[in-house]
Amino acid sequence: MTVRTIQHHLTDSLLMAYSSGNLPEALSLAVATHISMCDKCRAALESFDAVGGALLEDSSQASVEADALSRTLSMIRSGPQATEPQQADQQPLDKTREIPAPLADYIGDRFEDITWKSIGMGVKQSILETSDDATARLLYIPPGTAVPDHSHSGTELTLVLQGAFADEDDYFAAGDIEVADGDVEHAPVAADGEPCICLAVTEAPLKFSKFFHKAVQPFLNI
Repeated sequence: MTVRTIQHHLTDSLLMAYSSGNLPEALSLAVATHISMCDKCRAALESFDAVGGALLEDSSQASVEADALSRTLSMIRSGPQATEPQQADQQPLDKTREIPAPLADYIGDRFEDITWKSIGMGVKQSILETSDDATARLLYIPPGTAVPDHSHSGTELTLVLQGAFADEDDYFAAGDIEVADGDVEHAPVAADGEPCICLAVTEAPLKFSKFFHKAVQPFLNI
């Protein structure tokens, strides 16, 4: 995988939730994979981890509501559940790997070993085995191909692993992550050149704008 300067990053709220172990497995996987590729987000995570540790040390002296303190301590102490990916390795990306380590634990080390299922227009997907509270899938999008126009019922994270895509005025290449929610309606288009391979995670099924895509949605598990 080509190393480049990453332009699109995780939000602070996602990093804080990941630090406290308060994300579904699929979202944790996307966050962990991006962190393994991104120096900026890895440094930010270390800061949030440090704040969590300091809060534990100072909690006995803090003047806060008892239930708020209890919730905060519970989040910090719990850590990721056993079914969730481990916290991302705090090391720079291994340039010899095709697939980042957190994701490789799920799919192996090479894109060519992935079992794809066609979903139309040359687009393929491979759904990963994660807990039921969110869905993680790999998407293979041919150059110049658009994803059908859709909005969201929850958070959608799209991490580029190979190639690139354009979304309105933004451009996402390897290592970039797009964070979309219910306020976003879009139809990303894969850039020319090589196919775009992404890790896409959704908290809920997508909301397609066209009837045809709505009709086939249950059969494609999108």
